[in-house]
Amino acid sequence: MRILLLTHSFNGLAQRLFCALRADAHEVSVELDIADSVTEEAVAAWRPDVVVAPFLKRRIPESVWSRVPCLVVHPGPPGDRGPAALDWAILEGVREWGVTVLQADGDYDAGPVWAARGFAMRAAAKSSLYRREVTDAAVQAVRDALSRQGAAPLAAPPGTFRAAPTAAQRTLDWTRMTSAEATRVIDAADGHPGALDTLFGVPCRVFDAHRATPATLARAPAGAPGDVVARRGPALLRRTPDGGVWIGHVRRGDVAPGLPALKLAATRAFAAQAELLPTLDVALERDAAEWDELRYEEWGPPDARVGWLAFDFHNGAMDEPQCVRLRDALAALRARPTRVLVLAGGSEFFSNGIHLHHIESASAREDDSAAEASWRNIQAIDDVVLEILTLTDRLTVAALRGNAGAGGCFVALAADHVWAHGDVVLNPHYKNMGNLYGSEYWTYTLPRRVGEDAARRLMQDRLPLAAHDAAARGLVDRVLAPAGAQIEAAVRREATALAASPATVQAIARKAEARAHDESVRPLAEHRAAELARMQRNFYGFDPSYHVARHHFVTRKPHAWTPRHLALHRP
Repeated sequence: MRILLLTHSFNGLAQRLFCALRADAHEVSVELDIADSVTEEAVAAWRPDVVVAPFLKRRIPESVWSRVPCLVVHPGPPGDRGPAALDWAILEGVREWGVTVLQADGDYDAGPVWAARGFAMRAAAKSSLYRREVTDAAVQAVRDALSRQGAAPLAAPPGTFRAAPTAAQRTLDWTRMTSAEATRVIDAADGHPGALDTLFGVPCRVFDAHRATPATLARAPAGAPGDVVARRGPALLRRTPDGGVWIGHVRRGDVAPGLPALKLAATRAFAAQAELLPTLDVALERDAAEWDELRYEEWGPPDARVGWLAFDFHNGAMDEPQCVRLRDALAALRARPTRVLVLAGGSEFFSNGIHLHHIESASAREDDSAAEASWRNIQAIDDVVLEILTLTDRLTVAALRGNAGAGGCFVALAADHVWAHGDVVLNPHYKNMGNLYGSEYWTYTLPRRVGEDAARRLMQDRLPLAAHDAAARGLVDRVLAPAGAQIEAAVRREATALAASPATVQAIARKAEARAHDESVRPLAEHRAAELARMQRNFYGFDPSYHVARHHFVTRKPHAWTPRHLALHRP
């Protein structure tokens, strides 16, 4: 079919659908939902058989839905209507939820139903459920709906429109709410709009909540419900009547006029207050229930040990301190007697590279700048990649449990093996961020995998790659599982087998020889210097494209046009 993908932004769901529909041999063009007249132009130019709308914030105009079938993805089961379906599902603790594909008409979520898929709810933040269960169900439901075009729609309950939760329903009351209740309110508003709170007397919106364990609470300073008593990584620990909750990220409500209200690590948003709090660090190797951004475990016999290093940074972004911490962890693990080290990334994202929100925040500080923060961040992530590339006495595996983008892709490509599940999407390019050149030693790792010509083409191409497509191009070595829920067990099984294989000893020896040879031909330091010379121009040069693109990205500025690499219908 000829499909127009109409979407508010080219988010993770839109990218998954784009890849899936093209894999199904449909012709797909994308139009960002900017204005009714723009949508009308896109439909006239592309002449689609159907419009698929995975993510909208307003109605499709009648001039379009009355002429072309328009299939809208709604993150709720048949009969559910309204803009905050998943928010309500979390707040009310439902056990089963779903996704509906319905045909647009003159009302919100009230048109004929063409397909629906259900799923079991996890105890998780809205953004996590959206990226995994909702996205998986949406791809299946859209495929179902397209296969049924020409048939009759499904019978569905009429439903009742439900407005978004009120401010009162999104407001935290630390004197009354249990840890579970507070976490549920934060989870239901995660991503957008954030739960309403007051921290250190400042109104703010909070995100990224993690319940504190009894072990942590036993070590933490005493305090009344609502007191902020400690810090760990990006998070602040706030007491509740029955325990405590780690708050990872915050958007302050008292920013100066003209400055954006950025979502930042809680310890950065309230840096002065956080400095006065005790730090409750935990061991890298510990129980999984104890939250922190990095965690390590190890298993296997003495001659076939496997190490597993997870680095679960919020939204996959890695700022300078996080990169330093990851680099130091990798350096420390050199002393561990492992034959295979799995770089497990995060459960939602493997990595998305440097932290654009934190870089943007440097613009508001008198003693800093976005250019300086960018320079420090890119140097720090390069140090992470260097640790991986020079770990020559064992094999490394990058396990993509979630998507990877920009520099995060090249953190993965520094490993000897890249394994992913079938639903992973990669964006191995930098150009969408103001024509960034990129670093992370990509000029070394990418050509050695795909060759010089293919590397140049990949870096010019701005389209997302599904895991199987990435495997066909040489970026991914193995697609181990069809769905994300199965990838961790598959990676653990295969890593254990790799460590036990007699061939691995020879593979490690060949790896060390190849690294020594490559270093004699062109040292890694030379690759890094050449990349950073180009990045320095991006950060400090006369062309402000990177700074403009970053600012628009972190402030979610509405799009003024659809990029030409997506809008195939535009000349």
